[in-house]
Order: sequence, then structure tokens, then C-alpha cells
Amino acid sequence: MLNEIGLSRVDLNLLALFEVVFQERHVGRAAAPLNLSPSAVSHGLGRLRDLLHDPLFIRHPKGIVPTERAAALAAPIGEILARVRQVVVSAEPFDPKRSRRRFTIGTTDGIAAVVVPPLLAAVRRSGPGVDVHVRMLMPPAAPAALDAREVDVAVVPLDGIAARFDARVLYEEDFVIAMRADHPLGLAPSLEAYCAALHLVFSLAGDTRGFMDDVIERHGLSRRIALTVPSFMLGLAIIGETDLVAAMPRGQVQMHGSRFGVVSAELPLSLGRFAIRLVAPKAAAADAGLAWLMTVLETTRPS
Repeated sequence: MLNEIGLSRVDLNLLALFEVVFQERHVGRAAAPLNLSPSAVSHGLGRLRDLLHDPLFIRHPKGIVPTERAAALAAPIGEILARVRQVVVSAEPFDPKRSRRRFTIGTTDGIAAVVVPPLLAAVRRSGPGVDVHVRMLMPPAAPAALDAREVDVAVVPLDGIAARFDARVLYEEDFVIAMRADHPLGLAPSLEAYCAALHLVFSLAGDTRGFMDDVIERHGLSRRIALTVPSFMLGLAIIGETDLVAAMPRGQVQMHGSRFGVVSAELPLSLGRFAIRLVAPKAAAADAGLAWLMTVLETTRPS
């Protein structure tokens, strides 16, 4: 355990050395980005082996290969270093033109497809050194992910958000039918015809029932879920080449449907509109970088 080893023995530079050596798979090639000599890299690896009680890297004709233990350590060490770098850059005065910060946005696959392209274009203009990472996040998990600082902000369709969060309506959506352009269902189907079609549903867990089924059942009808997929873009590609239809947010179809030959039709029943919210801890208001990111998200929101 780390507390048993003693933090005084853990040199952060050794973790940075591990990261580069793991990426390069070669002591000599790792030396240059670390500004060290190959012998200094070898010495550092020796200290790491003593600390972690594992050979870590084994000689190979083309360099070195990581042991099973080293492969298992790569991700957590990378995360530790990423968090340290984030702490350092967030402590500096934030200037988007000069910043090299990394921001993580938690959202769903479909919302990311709408929000991220214009966001990235705006970031490249005003913060060319800033990186944006997207983490798939189901809406109910957003508060816990924000509290744990696993994501910087969340963009989710979520109501009843606790007072400790700053929650702003980024934009509103409603649902339409997504189908291929020449689908026999037509652009003004009856509720009965819509329910009789074969349906595609987006679900990470493969669930075949959603709130749409509750609404349909109140009209005494049901639908057949012929396929579930975990990815928005995969779903559009399949819809464009089959007779499957899907209930999808209007903005997603408008932005990406045409490239797959997918069009939208009005649903024969009203599901109302729902809000997509930008959520961050209120404590983040003191972070000029996060304040900048939230402003960029708001200025690039869908119309």
C-alpha cells in the first residue's frame, strides 16, 4: 500500500519516466523527451523496479517490452500524471491563447455529436492549445462524476439538479422519426403505422424499453424493437440502409442525418420538449478556465 511504502520514496519524476518509456518501448528514444541521458533513464528504471518490486520492462531485440505488471500500471499512472498536470495548469492565470489545459466533458453519445463539433471549432480559434476530451456519461451518473472530478462539466438531459451545482439550459430538444429518405412509412405516418414499423433503439445496456413505450401503451398500442445499438452514428448508418426507424432528437438528425441519407418526420404524438443542461460544481465558478469553457459551450449552443 502507498501509505506503507511512504510517500517520501515516490518520486513523481519516476512516474513521468515510466510513462515515456512505456510509450516509446525503448530506453534511448525515451531519453530525449525526458531531457535525460540513456544511462539516467536506465538508472531511473532501476529505482522504479525496486519501488514496485517488478522488472517492469524486459529487453527485446527491438527495444524493451512491458511486463504484465507494467501494462496494468500504465493507465493509473497516466491518470495520476494527468491530474497533477491539471492541478499545475489550473493554478496558473488562465489565458486561452496560451493555455494547454485539458477539459473533460461528460455527456451522451448523441448530445456529443451535436455539441462537440461547434465547440471544437470555437476552441481551436480562441484556445488553440486547449484539449477537449469527451467521456460517455449517462445522465443519472452526472452528479457523482462531477463530485469526483471525473469530468469538468456535464451536458445532460437532467432535471432536479442539486443546489451545489450550477445548471444552465444549454438548448432544448424534441423528438422526431428518423428514417431513410425513401422509407415506405412516409413523412406523415399515423400512430398505428408508426407503431407497426420495425424500430431501432439507442441503448448502451441493450434495454429494449424506454419512455416512448409507456406513451405508446397509453394509446393501447405497442411497437417491436428489432435492434438496439450503443452508438448514435452507428444507428444513423443502419437506419440509412434499412427499413428500421428510430425516435431521435431533432437536432441530431438535422446535423448528421443527410450524410447517411436519413430524414426526419414528425411523430404522430407529442412527447413535448426537454432541456439539455450544462452542469458544473458551483465551486468551479472560481476557475477561470472552466468559466471560459462554459462560456464557449453557451456561445456555440445549437439554435
